[in-house]
Amino acid sequence: MQPNVADLEEFYRSVPGKAVQAMIMRRLTALWPDLCGLDVLAVGYGIPYFKDDQAPRRLTLAMPARQGVEQWPASGGVKSLLVDDEALPFGEAAFDRVLVVHGLEESRAPVNFLMEVHRILAPQGKVVCVVPNRTGLWAHLDASPFGHGRAYSRGQMRRLMRDCGLQTCAWAKALYAPPTRFTVSLSAAQAWEQAGERLWPAFGGVIMVEASKQVLVRPPTSRPLLIPALRSNP
Repeated sequence: MQPNVADLEEFYRSVPGKAVQAMIMRRLTALWPDLCGLDVLAVGYGIPYFKDDQAPRRLTLAMPARQGVEQWPASGGVKSLLVDDEALPFGEAAFDRVLVVHGLEESRAPVNFLMEVHRILAPQGKVVCVVPNRTGLWAHLDASPFGHGRAYSRGQMRRLMRDCGLQTCAWAKALYAPPTRFTVSLSAAQAWEQAGERLWPAFGGVIMVEASKQVLVRPPTSRPLLIPALRSNP
């Protein structure tokens, strides 16, 4: 069953959730060190992955209807909204950066979802998708939100991105610690992360892929060949 916003909020308040946040943020910050002056969108559940000091020009958190929506921030102007992930309510080329987390693995139509991401991404924009890794432990245990929905391999993500007009440009894995409350403290997760990157790099719990927008060229629609009808002599 798909985690809802209450499940996700509760997970990220837990000790394992804080460790997951730190390990994914470590990789995300390396990919996007500076969001200042950019228009940024998170699709799925992006609340844990944005820091106050990043200061994008515009930050919007879009949460799929099946998951539900959480008001964010708690006070001031609300920046979160409920959306249909196959028909995002934004104009074309509206965002410089799009983060997809706790979204793609639960989508009923991943191609349609990513085609919408392609549509709203600016020409020089980048998207990062965070998805459960098929070969990692986190995809096989329901102790975290990454144990639900569809898990992916790197090859599957590359083909999916390509089919949606997105050119992959960077890869990373995170979450090498096993998904248990007894081993996923922040200090333990950092030790597992360093060891996993060196000793078993294929077995991170999540795959993170960054991609850029390509221009989609549709094949021309064939025109019917008109053949004059034969007329018989009167």
